[in-house]
Amino acid sequence: MSPARPPEGAQLPLGGSARSAKGAAEPTLIVTRPRPQCAAWLARLAELSVKAVALPLIEILPVRDSAPVTAAWAGLREVDLAVFVSPNAVEQFFRHADRPWPAGTLTACVGPGSAQALIEQGVPASQVVQPAADAASLDSEHLWQQLSSRRNWAGGRVLLLRGDGGREWLAERLTSAGAQVQAVTTYHRAAPRWGAAERVLLDAIRAEPTGFVWLFSSAEAVGHLQGRQLAGQRAIATHPRIAEAARAAGFDPVVLARPAPEAVTQALKGL
Repeated sequence: MSPARPPEGAQLPLGGSARSAKGAAEPTLIVTRPRPQCAAWLARLAELSVKAVALPLIEILPVRDSAPVTAAWAGLREVDLAVFVSPNAVEQFFRHADRPWPAGTLTACVGPGSAQALIEQGVPASQVVQPAADAASLDSEHLWQQLSSRRNWAGGRVLLLRGDGGREWLAERLTSAGAQVQAVTTYHRAAPRWGAAERVLLDAIRAEPTGFVWLFSSAEAVGHLQGRQLAGQRAIATHPRIAEAARAAGFDPVVLARPAPEAVTQALKGL
């Protein structure tokens, strides 16, 4: 499903008040994913005839000390499972790759974006474990359903590849099952650093709130909008926990959609 990654300049023009031939307002979707994923999302949404602009709400920074990541690559053949928490974890981990992915090491992730990123990096699809296609939501709980039925994890060696901190639920399940879990930080998250064009976009959103709909894929990202006078604006969230954070921040209404452009497009039509 993943399209070729166009340059960052592939964003559509601003303006949330354009209208269709029938006169109905067409809101502009605000993609808030980290910058590395925005271009592919904008390209796919354009194919689906969705107007969209990027306003990244999390900045992805390289690790200051890459020694643990390099060591993880060196010992990868001894690892049974590498869990990637996001496409950012995939991208940043593979920046340090110095060998092909070993045939005996499974990978796991919770979303289709991470799965596609792993495949693009050369991991065979047969070695990528993710929640079932019909799972109620894409999260650690539904990933564990797949992992727990796959093998006995007692004595298994697991790498958890992530940014700074995060949910410990899956690591706790694997540890309880007898696995040895090692967490490795592959990138750092920070508040967004917007350029002049992005600040102009935020002003346009505040001036015409009915012309835009926010797309949130991270509760932390929602937190970076605190104090921005955006209460009452519409939003789509890709997980119930993210939706709760958006509602607590004053967004209303907030609807749920799976983290895929097609599902988000349907949710946008519903709004």
